[in-house]
Amino acid sequence: MISYIVRRLLILPIILIGVTLLVFSMIMMLGPYERLSTYIKDPAELKNVDVDVLVTKLGLNDPWYEQYGRWISGVARGDMGWSESAGSTVTQAFLSRFPATAELGLLALLPVVVGGVILGVFASVHHNDFWDHVSRVLAIIGWSVPTFVFGLIMLMIFYGTLGWFPPSRLDSWALDIVNSAGFINYTNFFIIDGLLNANFAIVGNAIRHLVAPVITISILWWAFIMRITRSSMLEILRRDYIRTARAKGVKENVVVYKHAVRNALIPVVTVAGRMVLGLLGGLVITETIFNIKGLGQFMAQAAQQLDYPAVLGGTLYFGFLLILINLCVDVSYAIIDPRIRLE
Repeated sequence: MISYIVRRLLILPIILIGVTLLVFSMIMMLGPYERLSTYIKDPAELKNVDVDVLVTKLGLNDPWYEQYGRWISGVARGDMGWSESAGSTVTQAFLSRFPATAELGLLALLPVVVGGVILGVFASVHHNDFWDHVSRVLAIIGWSVPTFVFGLIMLMIFYGTLGWFPPSRLDSWALDIVNSAGFINYTNFFIIDGLLNANFAIVGNAIRHLVAPVITISILWWAFIMRITRSSMLEILRRDYIRTARAKGVKENVVVYKHAVRNALIPVVTVAGRMVLGLLGGLVITETIFNIKGLGQFMAQAAQQLDYPAVLGGTLYFGFLLILINLCVDVSYAIIDPRIRLE
């Protein structure tokens, strides 16, 4: 397995070059004046400057391979141009918004996967009885209700009526503390930074703001994971080796949780990989409803405003994230089922 991981890591730069070539081909579909923004670090550079001279200076009429070399060297340095929608460089915009998306996504990941797997196993073990029917109905409802509808219901009930879980990431008093000189922002993850600063009021406030959006995300993916787990478990429970184990008098808990569950997790891991990509890639609807300034909200605004550098930077981010997640999924296959050989 180690040699497989090493080979995949060595291939990673080649795959990334392919991704960057694809992204660069998108850039080349634009005219030189439109591509100018991808090479500008600050709009002040355009003041009192002849644009035609600047296009020539930056070589935007040069052959594509020369332009690609300059662009990829800038990307390698973290220079992806100026984002008009963010009012900063693309790199700064991503670094400032990634913690909000990651904090929300990672907190939603655990209840979704654990809850979905547990309920899926429970439904399969109680196949066609009352609890199975109840869980299936709840899963269908959870999968059918649009995210924006459920998010608005959560906002209306738990904030508008009860005042429990407000939108955004922190209350105004908590933001004042976070932005003060006495509070050190180590990671820009408010929960982690609150713990590192021993300020548990910030930790509690950050968690309070995340409850409603985490539930909103979890309902959709929980229903999906539960249905996948149930279907996979039902298939495994019909296998000959499960019947043999039961015929030998092996306890039902051992049959289910030792022999069946592990073999049923392969399709769940595949779906979970896609879910992680969606969670870390940005949750446009959820972030917009709950006023969380994350990557999803930023990329939606960039696309609406035709912010080419930000859109292209987002494409590179998604490509890199997809490659890493696929690698983790492949390795997880071999860990879950030793019969799968990656060598």
